[in-house]
Amino acid sequence: MDAFEVGDRVAVEPLYYCGECSRCTAGNYNTCSQIGFHGLMADGGMAEYTVVPVGMLHKLPDDFPLDLGALVEPMAVAYHAARLGDLSPGDTAIVFGAGPIGIGLWFALRGMGIDEVVVVEPSSERRDAIGNLGAHVLDPSSEDVIAVVIERTKGRGADAVFDAAGVPAAVATGLSCLAGRSPFVSVALYEKPIETPLINLILGESRIQGSMGYTSTDFEAVIELMAKGHYDTTGWVTTVPLSDVVDEGFDALRDGKKMKILVDPTS
Repeated sequence: MDAFEVGDRVAVEPLYYCGECSRCTAGNYNTCSQIGFHGLMADGGMAEYTVVPVGMLHKLPDDFPLDLGALVEPMAVAYHAARLGDLSPGDTAIVFGAGPIGIGLWFALRGMGIDEVVVVEPSSERRDAIGNLGAHVLDPSSEDVIAVVIERTKGRGADAVFDAAGVPAAVATGLSCLAGRSPFVSVALYEKPIETPLINLILGESRIQGSMGYTSTDFEAVIELMAKGHYDTTGWVTTVPLSDVVDEGFDALRDGKKMKILVDPTS
């Protein structure tokens, strides 16, 4: 492990895990049976000071932009989900939801060499944000998503579908878009149970794949892509001063007026 010094730029992988349960010993510490998160179980990024075990730290290059450093953690969530899609160059991926994780999925998939990525998003503001980055975006309120996907894949269906929306319509439509023996990767947070048409999985021998957090592999991959200039924050990341964090940060996010907030503690 690299030595750390005062002044180093780092990204924090904020997972607490036991290291002893069957999941941890199998190498899947992100699904630890006693998992915890720094920032929930201890003071996090909004605290004046916080202390983490050195094993949580990922060193960033000296010239690494701090605004990107603050985004490594959520982008690692998306990168981990993208890896679970088991895709190869030439495959087709569908992403439902163009919030921060959906945008992160688009960046991750493109960074993995997946050029054919279609994003489905009903919000015009979010469609514009990811569309301006170069994504192919569909409006499910005015377009037949299933028909478009079937046409674009010449009848095969998508090789992986990613749900970053967490709503019933996304699940039902996404499962209908899947190619045979392909994964529906669930990375959304579901507040209520969702009825799932399992017959679609049976007929295609497809599967629903959960995605939980990230591992150090995802952090390092995101940092490497960011260092190469792969991520663009234009149109979806907003910096607000600490003095306005309630009105311009938390309340704006809750009202759907902004997508991803970075807090400037110096103002």
